[in-house]
Amino acid sequence: MNKKRILCFGDSNTWGYIPSTKYLRFSEEERFPKVLQTLLGSNFEIIEEGLNSRTLVSEDTRPNKQGRNGSSYLIPCLDSHDPLDIVILMLGTNELKHVFRNSAQEIGNLLEEHFVKIILGRKSQSEDKYPQLIIISPPKINEQTKYAQERYIGGEEKSKELRDIYSKIAKKNNCSFLDASNLEVGTDGVHMIKESHMKLAEILAEKIKSIQI
Repeated sequence: MNKKRILCFGDSNTWGYIPSTKYLRFSEEERFPKVLQTLLGSNFEIIEEGLNSRTLVSEDTRPNKQGRNGSSYLIPCLDSHDPLDIVILMLGTNELKHVFRNSAQEIGNLLEEHFVKIILGRKSQSEDKYPQLIIISPPKINEQTKYAQERYIGGEEKSKELRDIYSKIAKKNNCSFLDASNLEVGTDGVHMIKESHMKLAEILAEKIKSIQI
């Protein structure tokens, strides 16, 4: 039996950034893509594609932040991991940074045009199929923290709006939706704690088992 291949495409929360650290990463036993692999078993292959500071389309001009525009990497990523059965997409948090001046609806529009439509329309190069898509609304920003206050002015309220916006996008494009907006973030107000990674893996596993692949 060929393994079902699932791509996790996201930012630092997919990468497994430990809150309030300097680029420390949760272990394979803790971050959600690897936990998901364990829960689903050997008939599945989970591919990690998380990148710290990954945006939808915005260019991060800070030093050593080249290549953070997720839209420019999406098609090469899809093709390099082809064939794919499912893509798990959790992006949009970094577009909430006040430096980019995006509304929640603008972020939703960017997600739909530059990611959802591209993923659903990218036929496998080797097989007669297209990937299915699970859209995840990311955890809400906690703007009470110093880290978030320095980067996400107004981000907490906008991040709350993404849940309904992403849900509508999923329904419109006939793909799956998962609400992770209430998962707990750490002391920096942005990155998920270990327990949230575990919980996300569990609800993703149940979601995937309900999808006809």
